[in-house]
This record gives sequence, structure tokens and C-alpha cells, in this order.
Amino acid sequence: MTAKRLIRISAILILVHLLGHTGGHLSWDKASGPLFGVVKEMKSHSAEFMGATKSMADYFNGYSLIMFGLFGMSILVLWTLSNHTFRSAKLVKQILYPMGVTYLAFGVIEFLYFFPFAAIISLLAGILMLFSTLKLTDK
Repeated sequence: MTAKRLIRISAILILVHLLGHTGGHLSWDKASGPLFGVVKEMKSHSAEFMGATKSMADYFNGYSLIMFGLFGMSILVLWTLSNHTFRSAKLVKQILYPMGVTYLAFGVIEFLYFFPFAAIISLLAGILMLFSTLKLTDK
């Protein structure tokens, strides 16, 4: 399999992650059962931090919105890099190394603090990014 294809598969995996994240973002505060009480508490208490008064729900929402930007940017960067695997292999590698390692770290964090599906998606994306660098030849 070519580096271009591996990089694009990584981008598609992150798109799947983004779609799942979208579902979670749109529904987290509509929890029922035991989680309803947690969400209610997150929304009901605010505190001042660094000049802004926000609730834990506000911070949770804000971080979730930041992830939309991160995932979207990652998809666009990966797809763009996949178009430069022959002309600029060295530069593509230099960008893929930190991205791949970062997505591996995301996978570990997601295993520890979230759930396996998200973690597996991030780990696979990171592995494919790093594996694609082995397919690239510097010119």
C-alpha cells in the first residue's frame, strides 16, 4: 500500500472520529439516568478562573468545540500531505512524525479517560501516519 493511501486512510479514520465526536457533543447534556445528576451539577455551579466565570459544563463544551477544529485541521493537513508524497517526501515525513506520535498519545489518553472505540481510532490513525513514513523516499 502506498504512503498516499495510508495517509488518506488516517484522514478517513479521523473523520470517523469527528463524526462520533459530533454525536457525543450534541447529546452529552441530554443525559438521563445517573448521568443526569452529573450534568445538572456541571451546569449549575460556576466559578471565576483567570477572569472568566464559567461552569464545568462550559469548559467541557469549549474543549469539545476545540476538538472539532483539531480533527478538521488534521483531516485537511493529512489530505494535503497525501498529495505531496512524491514531490516533498522529506517535508511530509517531518510533518507526519509529530502528528503520528500525537495521535498515538491521544489514543492512550482516550483509553485512560474516555472509551475504547475512540482510542482505537486514534491509535490506528497514528500508526498509519508513522507507517506511511516508511513508504516515503526522500528526493
